[in-house]
Formats: sequence, structure tokens, C-alpha cells
Amino acid sequence: MPFRPLGLSAQVLQAVQDAGYTEPTPIQSAAIPQIIAGHDLIGIAQTGTGKTAAFTLPLLTKLAAQPAGQRRGTRVLVIAPTRELVVQIEEAVRTYAKHLPLTVATVFGGVSEQSQIRALRSGTDVVIACPGRLLDLMGRRCADFSPLQFLVLDEADRMLDMGFLPDIRRIVRQLPPQRQTLLFCATLSDEIEALTHEFQRAPKRIQIGRRSNPAETVTQLVYEVPKHLKTALLLHLLRDPQMDTVLVFSRMKHGADRLARHLERHGILTATLHSNRSQSQRLRALKDFKSGAARVLVATDIAARGIDVDGISHVVNYDFPMHPEDYVHRIGRTGRAHAVGDAISFVTPEDHAALRTLERFIGRGIVRKRAEGFNASAAGPAPAEDARGSRPRSWAQHAASPHPAGPGGGPPRRSGPGSGGHPQAHRRHPGRH
Repeated sequence: MPFRPLGLSAQVLQAVQDAGYTEPTPIQSAAIPQIIAGHDLIGIAQTGTGKTAAFTLPLLTKLAAQPAGQRRGTRVLVIAPTRELVVQIEEAVRTYAKHLPLTVATVFGGVSEQSQIRALRSGTDVVIACPGRLLDLMGRRCADFSPLQFLVLDEADRMLDMGFLPDIRRIVRQLPPQRQTLLFCATLSDEIEALTHEFQRAPKRIQIGRRSNPAETVTQLVYEVPKHLKTALLLHLLRDPQMDTVLVFSRMKHGADRLARHLERHGILTATLHSNRSQSQRLRALKDFKSGAARVLVATDIAARGIDVDGISHVVNYDFPMHPEDYVHRIGRTGRAHAVGDAISFVTPEDHAALRTLERFIGRGIVRKRAEGFNASAAGPAPAEDARGSRPRSWAQHAASPHPAGPGGGPPRRSGPGSGGHPQAHRRHPGRH
């Protein structure tokens, strides 16, 4: 088995085999031995390359190697930015720990805290948490992390974007200093590099792919469209049966609701995912999207962070992203684990400066395309615009530079990363995150 040389325990190897995975991804092959060896680590790789399993598998191996007498109290803490990502990581831990006598718990807001308090006080082996609820419960002395041995900061770049750094600092200050700290992100910024000096000791750095570069398996296209015709254009594109599992990004949660209702009125089964939805509503939306009961999922950036759905055919940036990093994270929802996918961005005249900034950031031009057969004059009315949906100021500081000389000869190849590529294989790689 290709996983065997990585040093994983027999129980973990059996769980990987039970799950049907046969081949580690590059981030897993590089990170797992370093983590088992006890090093702090920075793992940088695009979304969909297997980062979750890259830290889950070796940490479970290290827990399995400890004598039974040491198996008391919470030894692993994983911090992630959103509830969806926490649930995704929990599912991965339970899958790979199925042959181990370990307990797992999640901590996040939007649900009752009583079961979370019981889990923390009982010393659950692995705790996966969002920063806000965890800090609240720690402040009420509901958690004892004195036995902690391993800390994971997953999607660290996104947690900084969301303003969680003060909370994370307060949490880390209450953890044992003698611990192994792992930090994973899709993009590496100066702020993230500064954090490594603050939270880690001589970390090993593993970087898969070029920094800040979207997945090579994603075909990226731009449709230039007036603001009032974006909804009509989306409906026109959705006539293509190949757009069968479509993730649509809206800037505002109220705009997401309006767009979803508009699509439903036109007979397109649609679910929504944003922070105003209850936890049960969010889980139902993901379930419907995964099962195919909903063809389209309309989501905001924050809520969509933990989406791990195989076979997303298209990502549509209905509203252009607020930051270039958001674009990278958004389009990483498709083209996962060597599968191919399309990323479509709607660009209004107001978005042109932002598009130039994005192209400089990713180091390439994005192909412009016209929608064949789209009759703008016959387009129906769009959902009412949200007054708050104007262009965020955050782009202004980037908009002064000239247009990059990116490649414009056609969309990137879709055979896989690099020149050789990999054929798409069902459940070939574990932990598609």
C-alpha cells in the first residue's frame, strides 16, 4: 500500500484502506513523515489537495502509539474558521480513527453548548473547534488543556481574514508551551509567516504548488456583463446540462437569499448557505447539494469555507470577490483532488480594476468569453439589489497598477496539475480539503 512507507500505524492504515483510498496526495506524502517525526510544520497547498488527512493521519498515529496510561485528557486541539469546516474535519477524524479507542468532539456556536461543555470537561481526546465558542468556554473554565500535546491551526489564512487573530492569540496563551504546532493554509502571506514565529518552534515548511496560485485543474473564465443582467446570464448558462453541480458565490447573505428564490422560481433546485442560516439549515443545504437534491448552492465566502463536496462541476462568482485571496479559495471548491472543473466570474464595469488586481495576484490573464445565444434585450428582471452590495473599498488600494500581460491564448489544460496530470479517480486520495 503506498501509504505504508509514510510511517502510519496499522490501525490508521486499515482505516485508510477501508475508506477506499489508495494513494497519498503530494501534501500528505511530504507532511506525514515530518509530523510523525515530531516537527512543527507549515503546510501550504491549494484547497482540495488533501490537507485534512495530511495532519489527521499522523496525529492519530502518534496518539495510537502512546501507552494506555497516557490516554487521559484532551491531547489534540484543531482550530478552524467555520462550523462547516469543523464538521468536515470531525468526519475525517472519525473515519480514520474507527479502529482506535479515541473520543472526538466539536465546539462551535449556533447550537447548544451543554454537550460541548460535557465533552471538554470529560477530557475528550480530540477537540475540533471554532475560535469564538472555544474562547468563551475556556473563559468559563469549562476546558482543561494541560495535557495538550498537539495544536492544529487549519485554514490559518482564512482565520486572519475573518479577524480571529486576537481570539487565537488568547487561546494559544492558555495552552502548554511544550506542544507540536501545525499550521495549514492555502495561501501564505506576510502575516501568516509572522504567526509562525509567534506560535511555532523551528517549523518545517512544505509548499505544494506555486504560492497563491489557483488549482491548475480549474478552467477560469470571465463573462463581462452589466450588473442588472447578471441573474439573466446565470439562468442562461444554467441551461447547459453539464452545469450539474454549481456553487454560486454571492457577496451578501441577503443577496444570496434573493438569488436563490429567483432561481427556484425558474425551476432550478437551489439551496443557500450563509451565516444567518441555523446550523440545521446549513447542514440540510450541504446534504441536499451533496446528494443532488439541489443542483445549485448559493453561498457567501464565510459559510462556504468548509464545503467539501466531490464533483462540483462549476464555481460561479456571481459577485466578484472582495479580495484576491477569496478568489483562490472560491475556485478551489471545484477541480479538487485532480478532478477538473470550471470557474466562471461575472465582471461588471465596476469590477475591471479588481479583475486587473486579481490577474496580477495569480500571475496570469483570465480568458474572456461571450455567452453564445444570450439575448440581453430579452432578459427578465433581476432580483432587487441590496443597497449594501456596492464595491467594497478594499479593492481601491490595489487598483492603480496597469493590466498584466497574462496568457490569453485559451483556457488552461484540464488534464491535471503539471504537464503529466492525473486521471480522475473515485476516492483515490483521502481528505479532499
